[in-house]
Amino acid sequence: MGNKNKPHPSTQQVKSRLHVRNKHNSRYDFKALTTSCPELSEFVKPNKYGDESIDFADPDAVKMLNKALLKLHYGINYWDIPEGYLCPPIPGRADYIHHVSDLLGSCNFGKVPKGKNITCLDIGVGANCVYPIIGNSEYAWSFIGSDIDKIGIESAQKIIDQNPSLKGNIELRLQSDPKDIIYGALQREEKVDLIICNPPFHASAEAALEATIKKQTNLQKKIITNSTLNFGGKNNELWCEGGEKWFVAKMIRESKKYAESCFWFSTLVSKQSYVKSVESALHYEKAAEVKIIPMGQGNKSSRIVAWTFLDKDQQQDWRKERWDLKG
Repeated sequence: MGNKNKPHPSTQQVKSRLHVRNKHNSRYDFKALTTSCPELSEFVKPNKYGDESIDFADPDAVKMLNKALLKLHYGINYWDIPEGYLCPPIPGRADYIHHVSDLLGSCNFGKVPKGKNITCLDIGVGANCVYPIIGNSEYAWSFIGSDIDKIGIESAQKIIDQNPSLKGNIELRLQSDPKDIIYGALQREEKVDLIICNPPFHASAEAALEATIKKQTNLQKKIITNSTLNFGGKNNELWCEGGEKWFVAKMIRESKKYAESCFWFSTLVSKQSYVKSVESALHYEKAAEVKIIPMGQGNKSSRIVAWTFLDKDQQQDWRKERWDLKG
């Protein structure tokens, strides 16, 4: 009897660093950002080191920074989210997109496949629509974005409608059953080249609130008892029953049903302690290949877990059918 927690034999560990193609590798250029988005100016002030910065504990400042980053680097002229919804850190979102683009490239002779024929499903697209924005801007991919939150879908649709570059490139789908992940988001006859997911990390509203207060305390360097969410987050964005561990395990089980409908499945996994159980689940479902890609931004560490059920011959057929069409 083998050890069920033994890593999958094809698992590859990839060195952690900000991706070389990430436009946010260096410090924020506040001169360029305020030139592109003058409204950011009122939030920019010297930090304790004398460098231009913003107060990252101020939700309005963080939101305006995102607007400026998306406008300057990705050509997005309109971007907004409803109050209380997740306002994600753009550099980390960009890192995920660039790393998974390399997953596709690793199966395409090192060349990242680009163009609208490459389709990515973003599970939990959220009100902010950031992953599709970056993926479409950087690689011209088409996106399907699914979410269980109607208001979030409406917000993301407004972003698409207000930006001509996004129209016709991103399709949004309301997930009717909140307990489903891939089911209901992807039709059986459809094929996507990639699935990405940023799952709810916490197992309860209390755990999510505790984590937010801890983050606020660290940002403001003082004890915080009532939280103002600088990065926001509605319940379905921050927590679900069973938390991240349950969510990822269910996603893996569902992915088996779509083994020939998607080339690479992927998800963020926040806790290193979950990786062994994830590998064990993928081994049980007979994934053909698994990759663990460490990511880091500031003091935060995370990782992408990616898997495919396609063997080498199936991967070659997929590439010829879908990727050889690109010029």
